[in-house]
Amino acid sequence: MLTSKQRSNLKSIAANIQPVAQLGKGGINENMIRSLSDALEAREIIKVNVLTNAEDDAKFLGAELAEKLMAECVAVIGRKVILYRRSSRKNFEHIQF
Repeated sequence: MLTSKQRSNLKSIAANIQPVAQLGKGGINENMIRSLSDALEAREIIKVNVLTNAEDDAKFLGAELAEKLMAECVAVIGRKVILYRRSSRKNFEHIQF
């Protein structure tokens, strides 16, 4: 669980990154989970854009993605979901809080 200070720090980091995926009418599928998991492993923090034709709202989809990816949903800002998961890789510069 993230503290509000950690959440704030992660939100400021995420402000400068582009979304790595778009979530639309097709919803969440296994290929998307796999690619987002790989992106989290490589970056630790990612942003996902929820399109207007998505079947659910961004908050629900953000929580569902976080659960399936074993990640933290840092924030949902409009239609953008910010996810964080600490990388398990060695010799990697982790995000410092």
